[in-house]
Amino acid sequence: MRTFFLLFTIGILLATSSCRSDFETVASTGDLAFSKDTVYLDTVFANIGSSTYQLKVYNQSKKDITIPTIKLGKGLSSKYRMTVDGMHGTEGKIFSDVTLLAKDSMYIFIETTAAIADANPIDFLYTDQIQFDSGANLQNVELVTLIQDATFLYPKKFSDGTIETLPIDGKEVAGFYLEENELQFTNQKPYVIYGYAAVPEGKTATFDAGSRVHFHTNSGLLVSKNASININGAVSSTKNLEKEVIFEGDRLEPLYSDVPGQWGTIWLANGSTNNSINHLTIKNATTGLFIENHDQTIVNIKNTQIYNSVNHGILAQNAKIKGENIVINRAGLSSLACLYGGNYEFTHCTFYNNWQTSQQTTVTISNSLAGATPETKDLTQATFNNCIVYGSNTNELSLEKSTNATFVYQFNNCLIKYSSSSTNPNYQFTTDTQHYNGIILNQDPKFYNASQNKFNIDTNSSAFAKGNQAYIIPLDIIGNTRTSPPDLGAYQSMPFPK
Repeated sequence: MRTFFLLFTIGILLATSSCRSDFETVASTGDLAFSKDTVYLDTVFANIGSSTYQLKVYNQSKKDITIPTIKLGKGLSSKYRMTVDGMHGTEGKIFSDVTLLAKDSMYIFIETTAAIADANPIDFLYTDQIQFDSGANLQNVELVTLIQDATFLYPKKFSDGTIETLPIDGKEVAGFYLEENELQFTNQKPYVIYGYAAVPEGKTATFDAGSRVHFHTNSGLLVSKNASININGAVSSTKNLEKEVIFEGDRLEPLYSDVPGQWGTIWLANGSTNNSINHLTIKNATTGLFIENHDQTIVNIKNTQIYNSVNHGILAQNAKIKGENIVINRAGLSSLACLYGGNYEFTHCTFYNNWQTSQQTTVTISNSLAGATPETKDLTQATFNNCIVYGSNTNELSLEKSTNATFVYQFNNCLIKYSSSSTNPNYQFTTDTQHYNGIILNQDPKFYNASQNKFNIDTNSSAFAKGNQAYIIPLDIIGNTRTSPPDLGAYQSMPFPK
């Protein structure tokens, strides 16, 4: 008897639950609401997939509804693709009978991969729409993407499925040597590089003012032995930096504008020669510039900005560098690391580091390299004139001196952050006149906005008019004339924008 009543009760409950209105839906009546009426997928390069963008769809009625169709206007030929409430539909283009509960919402995620030929030839926009239902109940959300044309450079792919490689640092890395007709980079349209593009021995890669180079993940530029790089940027007159040469990643969406580590490095390899860099901006690399031992020709670096490097802004090993009007910020290690000896002269440079987590000092100088043979090499010169060395650490200068090799250094009229009292003879800033002259210690330079890489100063800065005329570079990093006595750092003081 008990079993009979138990089964009877369960049957009643099942019958009742099967009739609940939660599981009944009515057809959509075209009253959906949306988080936006147009989804802009930002700018992408031709044939490179976009980021994923979202649209939220709301059922504001008190009834559970079924949307008969959700589809892209161009159907299966659309270059957009979607997931709707976790479902992929037909090739991500067409979805049928989508349920949306009363007073509930769902997400649609949208991506695109389109070629320049898919875009409107007048404005290079690729457009489509998400269509909800049809007929009198039809509702649309527009989709818009700007497709940017580019020159693509990449390794060859062989018939067996393998790709061309280069020997880099003892490893085979995806890469290729630039052909003769690929050594001149113009400002006609951007370049997108996959893998490491290498300048062949005896050749020179030249970058015209205004050229733009975008590197894919794990890509970079290698300047081989006896090869050269000439970067010929110039002063720009607008915020678009129309004459600056810019190296950055290939993701153009604003979400990626300040994300470190999107690509590899610019590698001036051992034996590369006569390298010259002027008005270059490097963003979001693993290491901005990696400069190895050279044939005693100077690497000239002028009017250059390097931001958001996972490791170093500039990593030099037994190199020879003459730097003027350089700005470096945000590096996971040091902004500037001059290791394993070498010869360095930096004038009117601003070295800063405000990496969000623990980092090394902003500037590191050493005449040794762990694991190298020999482990030490002579540092014949490390001279800093009219420079700023600052950041978020207590101490922002590290001098790692081995007695087994020469260690020659000098700081003239520099602002340095080094707050700890030290008996180390390398850091006697006020009494050691052999190595330090006119040093300003631990005074905030009051940059306009360091977190946004705006290192301008005004007359309230402790770096104002503290430079030595003997070391002056007549023009600052953006072409303004320096006054006498000059300000410290890469920028001539100006009133801040209001």
